[in-house]
Amino acid sequence: MKATAVANANIALVKYWGKRDARLILPQNGSISMTCDGLSTKTTVEFSGEYRKDTVIINDEELQRDEKDILGHIEKIRGLAAISHHAKIVSETNFPVAAGLASSASGFAALTMAAAAAAGLELSQKELTVLTRQGSGSASRSICEGFAEWHKGNSSDGSDSYAESIAGRDHWPGFRMIACIVSEAKKKVSSRSGMAQTVATSPYYDGWLKTVEQDIGTIRNGIKSKNFSAVGLTAEQNCLKMHALMLTTKPVIVYWIPATVEIIQHVLAWREEGLECYFTIDGGPQVKVMCLQENEKELQDKLLRLEGVKKTIACRPGDGAALSNSHLF
Repeated sequence: MKATAVANANIALVKYWGKRDARLILPQNGSISMTCDGLSTKTTVEFSGEYRKDTVIINDEELQRDEKDILGHIEKIRGLAAISHHAKIVSETNFPVAAGLASSASGFAALTMAAAAAAGLELSQKELTVLTRQGSGSASRSICEGFAEWHKGNSSDGSDSYAESIAGRDHWPGFRMIACIVSEAKKKVSSRSGMAQTVATSPYYDGWLKTVEQDIGTIRNGIKSKNFSAVGLTAEQNCLKMHALMLTTKPVIVYWIPATVEIIQHVLAWREEGLECYFTIDGGPQVKVMCLQENEKELQDKLLRLEGVKKTIACRPGDGAALSNSHLF
C-alpha cells in the first residue's frame, strides 16, 4: 500500500480568489492556469498497520502544525477506500514552500494521486481532480497537463466543480512563464484565510465576480488560438484586479514587497520599448513574467540584473500529475 506521484505547480492566468463553500472548497468563480514544467513536488505515501499515527515530512522537516489540513485529506481518502491503516507521507519540492509559488497546488496534487493509488482507489482524471480540489482548490488544476480550466460548477455537492486540460503541453510549446524569486520567506497571510477575509469585507468583490467570466472566455480563446497578446494582457489585468481586492480587504492584505513593484515597473517599461512581456502575481511576493520563447533569454538576463531578484525559473507548459516508481523511502 505504497505509491509515489510527481506533480507540477500551476500558475493561474485567471485567478481563483474566494470560496462559495469552504468545506468542499467550491470556488466563487472558475479559473484557468498553466501547469509549469520545472516547479515540481514529489510525494510518497504508504499505509501500513505498523504505523501508530500519521506522519508528514516535507523537505526533511516533520509537520508540526497542520495548517493545510493534510491529515484531514488523508482521512477522507481512507474513508473512500474503506481502510484504517495510518500513513507515512514524505514530500519534496524543488522550489520554496508557502511563498506564493503554488506549492499547495503541486503538493496536494501529488499527495492525492499518491494516496489514492496507495489506498487502492481507481479514479478517472475528472474524479481525481474533484478529490484533489477538496484538499486544495488550485491543486485540482495541477492534475492536468498544459493549460487547465477549473470549472466553478453549480451543484451544492461539488460534483460538477472539476478541472480539465483545455490545451495539452505540446499545444503551445513557445509559451513561457518566468518565475522570479524575490523572497523565500513564508507569507504571513495564507491564501486560504486571505480569501475568506476578502469575500467578507472587500467592497469590490461583486465587481470581481461580474468581470471574471469575460476574462475566462478571452484567455480560453486566446490559448486555443495562441494569441499571446490577448492572453498576456488579460492575465495581467486579472491579476491586478485580484490584488485590488486584497488591498481593499479588512484588515488589508499586502503580499508585495519592494522587489515585486520593481519587476512590475520594469515589465511595463520593457513592453513600451517593444519587448512583449506581461506579469502575473499570486498570493505572495513572487512575480511571474510571461513571454514567448524567442524573448526568454533576453528577459531572464534583464530580470537577473534587477537588485531584488534572487533567481529565476523559466517554465514551459508541463505534464499533469503522474505516478512514479521511484519512492522517497
